Amino acid sequence: MTPFFSDRTNLPGVEEACSQVVAECHNLRLAPTRGELGRQIARLVLAHTPFDIQRMKRNFEAKVLDLTPEYRDRLTKKITEHLLGTYQRIRLADQQGLFKTLHEPLSPGQREYWDMVAGQCRNNDGGDASELRFLKYLLAGYCMLVENVPGHPVGMPFPGGDEVEFTDGIYYCPVKEKSGDVDAALCPYCPARQTPTIGYLRPATRPTERTKQEFIDNCYQFHNFNG
Repeated sequence: MTPFFSDRTNLPGVEEACSQVVAECHNLRLAPTRGELGRQIARLVLAHTPFDIQRMKRNFEAKVLDLTPEYRDRLTKKITEHLLGTYQRIRLADQQGLFKTLHEPLSPGQREYWDMVAGQCRNNDGGDASELRFLKYLLAGYCMLVENVPGHPVGMPFPGGDEVEFTDGIYYCPVKEKSGDVDAALCPYCPARQTPTIGYLRPATRPTERTKQEFIDNCYQFHNFNG
């Protein structure tokens, strides 16, 4: 199959775009190792240019206009860094032949990620929207399944002040176990753990002012520190 949507002068229609996504997802699902998956993802991602990442950035900015300016700016900056950074890491890994060294097999659960992607890329928005949606999932899949890092970058802010963290060699995400029934959630495939909130006399890993107060209130109410 030719690189995904490589002919921008004649973008495919909805049905053709979905068929291409499904076919590529099928191939990605069959990759036996992290290295082979990385090689296949690189082929698809590097058919794009940094200009496509900028298009993704503009689309994201349009979706978060209703957020508060401070949070919106932090979020947009982190997402842009993540998208461009992942693209550049893939290009460098491909140039250096890194994928030949990654022999760890992929689990059946990890391979199911591509089933989810194939389903989510079925839409009525036309070929261009399908292209960017698939690129988003390719970049996230590379992070989680090839690099074994979270699909959302360290420092990614969430409402309430919590962030994705890396502490003592472990990744933590404040929404890891809170995705509910969201079909497109990355959480089931992400190597991050749920950020701890209040344990036995233990605050969160990097507590915000809110979680600090929750910890203090918990100690005061339940651990006999009230006189």
